[in-house]
Amino acid sequence: MTIEKNIRTDWTLEEIKAIYHQPLLELVYQAATVHRLWHKAAEVQVCTLLSVKTGGCTEDCSYCGQAARYHTDIKVKALMSREEVIACAVRAKEAGSSRFCMAAAWREVRDNKDFERILEMVAGVNDLGLEVCCTLGMLTEQQAQRLQQAGLYAYNHNLDSSAGFYEEVITTRTYGDRLNTINHVRKAGITVCSGGILGLGETHEDRMGMLLTLATMVKHPESVPVNALARVAGTPLGDFPKVDAWDMVRMIATARILMPAAMVRLSAGRAEMKEEEQAWCFMAGANSIFTSESETLLVTPNPGFIEDKKMFETLGLKPLVKKKITE
Repeated sequence: MTIEKNIRTDWTLEEIKAIYHQPLLELVYQAATVHRLWHKAAEVQVCTLLSVKTGGCTEDCSYCGQAARYHTDIKVKALMSREEVIACAVRAKEAGSSRFCMAAAWREVRDNKDFERILEMVAGVNDLGLEVCCTLGMLTEQQAQRLQQAGLYAYNHNLDSSAGFYEEVITTRTYGDRLNTINHVRKAGITVCSGGILGLGETHEDRMGMLLTLATMVKHPESVPVNALARVAGTPLGDFPKVDAWDMVRMIATARILMPAAMVRLSAGRAEMKEEEQAWCFMAGANSIFTSESETLLVTPNPGFIEDKKMFETLGLKPLVKKKITE
């Protein structure tokens, strides 16, 4: 494989298969080489994700403990106040985060007082000098524009898996719904955060299919989260097996090669990964993680500030102070 510093949006499935199915060490070597052309390998962006409204969602995502229809131990919590959120953002910044993400368990954004409060939160976090991201469900064009005007830097809306496998996991919305929201976000001038989840019962072909969708967008997502299924008791996927760490490495490496300028985020599932397994993910091109003072990622276990600081020291990594998107 010839490695050049260019961005392609015309990848074919056959090309992706050839990359993905390489011997693992060769794949990681290529991905690490691409990573060093586009990024400083010792810098990892630290992001904090806060659930500002928890549980009670009307969707039927089979992996999610916040769906109202499943019987889990997750407690429904109303939308937090602006003051509570800003206080959390201040602590996250002091702990080394440069990106603060707010998640609400909604199917879609509604034009009501809760959305007005979200807009106030976005403006307040933006004033702290943090990249502010939201994941609130489906958006209209006008709602995306209002978020951009309030100072929103990024919007997360994961594809989860391939178009062909999507309805096996979720039936209350379509793949097209996801793509429409991403298009609204892009049109509003907000950066896109979109990736997927491994361990849903999908095939390797499904994983490559999802990467094909992302890597052939007119503009790649600036952020690509790679998640391992965080199993929640009471959900349809609660007793699924743990995702193999080498599958995470292979997926991250392929994403890095296909979308070289993107931030590839090692996201959910880190709580079940050993430090050396995470190190392989960084070598393969991951350059962002989510951390938390409460040691949760939304409602599932996640390493906390202190644990991640120790890992960074061991691996010789340092937090990225501020990510500037490469055009």
